Amino acid sequence: MSSDINELKNILEGALLAAGRPLNVDQLGALFEEDHRPTRADIKTSLGTLQEDYQGRGIELAEVASGYRFQVREAYSPWVSKLWEEKPPRYSRAMLETLSLVAYRQPITRGDIESIRGVAVSSHIMKSLLERDWVRIVGHRDVPGRPAMFATTRAFLDYFNLKNLDELPPLADIRELGKINEELELENTDSERPLENDKPAASTVEPLDPGRDEGESVANEVLEPSFDPDVESLETPSEA
Repeated sequence: MSSDINELKNILEGALLAAGRPLNVDQLGALFEEDHRPTRADIKTSLGTLQEDYQGRGIELAEVASGYRFQVREAYSPWVSKLWEEKPPRYSRAMLETLSLVAYRQPITRGDIESIRGVAVSSHIMKSLLERDWVRIVGHRDVPGRPAMFATTRAFLDYFNLKNLDELPPLADIRELGKINEELELENTDSERPLENDKPAASTVEPLDPGRDEGESVANEVLEPSFDPDVESLETPSEA
């Protein structure tokens, strides 16, 4: 019996190393013929054993929103990152504040973001967030103009090494990170202009598509809108 468990663990390890992307339990189970397919419980047990095997090593088996993946431990990223000549992207403060508001206040419209931040949101910022698949349009507010409503995606959680939105740091902690801009070397490259006579957006929300897949991540679940006009500057957790 133990040999079967070891064999399963080795298969899962090889698949995850070769995949180059997160794989969930169902995807791992699909690697096996139906009559020899391990149970979900056996797969999860083997994954847990793998995580223990990699304790104290340079790489780890992490669980993110899309499943499990092997990744370099954050402590060793300064050395590993030197393998690539291309420098990691540097995000402007405006982009991170916009992304943070989507993460903490979703579903949220562009007008809501502008009301909270007090400046107009650059079209380039929203386009970049959509192209990176960090945010998506989840519906339209039932007011004149029917503005789009934005929420985070599973890809957003994967990028920031989160399993679900519950793992976002509390807003109180975010407000205490006064030096986050220096730590992330943020650039104020996005042109913004102050808003004049800005008014809070209406809070009527139209229902989303009921045909959504039941297996979607918490990242795609829409939260009740909650706006705090006292929040003027929020940032996302630093990149894993």
